[in-house]
Amino acid sequence: MSRVHRTRLRPALPALALAAGLVLSGCGGSSGADADGGHDHSGGVADVEGPQDDYAGLDLAEPYRRPSFTLTDTTGAPYDFRAATAGRPTLLFFGYTECPDVCPTTMADVAVALRTVDPAIAEQVQLVFVTTDPGTDTPEVLGEYLGRFDADLPVGFVGLTGTEDEVVQAQLAAGVPQAEDDGRLHSTLLLLYGADDEADVAFDTGNTASDIASDLRKVAGA
Repeated sequence: MSRVHRTRLRPALPALALAAGLVLSGCGGSSGADADGGHDHSGGVADVEGPQDDYAGLDLAEPYRRPSFTLTDTTGAPYDFRAATAGRPTLLFFGYTECPDVCPTTMADVAVALRTVDPAIAEQVQLVFVTTDPGTDTPEVLGEYLGRFDADLPVGFVGLTGTEDEVVQAQLAAGVPQAEDDGRLHSTLLLLYGADDEADVAFDTGNTASDIASDLRKVAGA
């Protein structure tokens, strides 16, 4: 999957070029979308990447506020994303458990990154995986899937599901492209929010576990 899942290579951009839109990738085309220009990007789509080069990942043209949405976690309980993760480094990703490539690769890269950084940093970081296929990804299915990646980490991954409308609203709140094709065509962007509840950096299929680890160190203040 790509930033919307159907993978494409991210073109190199000159320093003053307009930011490219987020991409959808369909576990196995891509489309761009423009950001709405506001600081709160609910209902808009993040722009990548800005002219800065502060991070190993994608420097976002504008910081993204930590979104507010409530879904159901793997225990069946309500999970208020903003309240539960406020003030801590948080990685947010939208995908689905039957994805053959980008989703498991992204989860594996995050897991490797968290094993690479100092344990004091890993203990701060929360990874939240929101399914784009809620018809298939029940709490139980999400729990089993994420357990393949986080078993030995100090903080377990959080998996979230809900109704189709709730998942749509979560994507709108986060400012990522809306998933299509029953969730199979989805954003491949991994957003990293800091303690200030803003995301200045994100990652896509062109980034590595090393890139994630580097920026976790920076965002977590180590």
